[in-house]
Amino acid sequence: MTVNENRKSKIVVIGAGAVGSLLGGLLARAGEDVTLIARQAHAEAIRAAGLRITGVLGDFAVRVNAAEALDFRPDLVLLAAKTQDVEAACRLAGPFIQAAPVLTLQNGVRSHEIAASLLPRANILSGVVMFNVQFLKPGEIVYARAGSLVIGEAFGENGQRVRDLQARLNRAVPTKISDDIHGAHWTKLLVNNVANGLEAMTGLPVRECLRYPGLRSIGTLALKEGYQAIERSGLRLAPLPGVPAPALMLIIRSPLPVAAWVLSRSMGSLKTLSSTLQSLRRGRPTEIDYLNGEIVRLGNQIGMATPYNSTVVAVVQEVERRGQFRSPDELVRRFSSG
Repeated sequence: MTVNENRKSKIVVIGAGAVGSLLGGLLARAGEDVTLIARQAHAEAIRAAGLRITGVLGDFAVRVNAAEALDFRPDLVLLAAKTQDVEAACRLAGPFIQAAPVLTLQNGVRSHEIAASLLPRANILSGVVMFNVQFLKPGEIVYARAGSLVIGEAFGENGQRVRDLQARLNRAVPTKISDDIHGAHWTKLLVNNVANGLEAMTGLPVRECLRYPGLRSIGTLALKEGYQAIERSGLRLAPLPGVPAPALMLIIRSPLPVAAWVLSRSMGSLKTLSSTLQSLRRGRPTEIDYLNGEIVRLGNQIGMATPYNSTVVAVVQEVERRGQFRSPDELVRRFSSG
């Protein structure tokens, strides 16, 4: 099944939160026929007043179709639900999307496999989101940091279908093709885990977390541990726009004081909020099992201890249950005690 760039096909965004709403909204602004499938309050706000987008592109509203459930057969599916919601989303939409190409857009590394367990494997493509969007309230999002989208075939070689999809998505955000989309996902996961983990444990933006020497060390050691698990598992990292490979390898290879300093220099100026902290602030479950939890899973598979990533997962799960963040001092004591 190919994506025909030469006609105005029907695009549906399933799980239209922050990222999905931005992509769908910008595609609709460019003239595409887009429908956002979103939670009731978000869909109602969009139907009433359009989707308001503020941030790096200015402040404007886009008229775009919005619904709570899919009731037609689209030509292209952008699957933007959280990883833990992918299975349910595919089951609900399954009768309508069996024949359509499906681009997965989740954090982590497993969403394409989950989708392929319920939809035709040959129809699945995978995307890595390299920009930041924040959900303000129903009907309104902030495009907080510009970036790009990286796409590729999930289970085969890239061909014309990927190039056609690239051309269409370029109308919303700059889109690149990766010949190793799985390696690209592992690179994103490795870098993402630092900000997502620190922010979700403390409730603070990563730029504030990295002002504390103890939190810098925790983030650096979790990243180093993640890389070791990936390397020992025989998995590969692939280049990603916006991720400077020299700085990443310097963090991985350097002694802790140097590595922590490089991490702080690389991420300490970020003014965005991770999707994990956004979920917590909205009272939603996080994707932590599919972020730092993937490093824990790898470690279990190869018999490697992953104390830093395991503790990140445990602390974030506690924050989810209790609704209470941890102070930097509490976290330093927690990680020091093992």
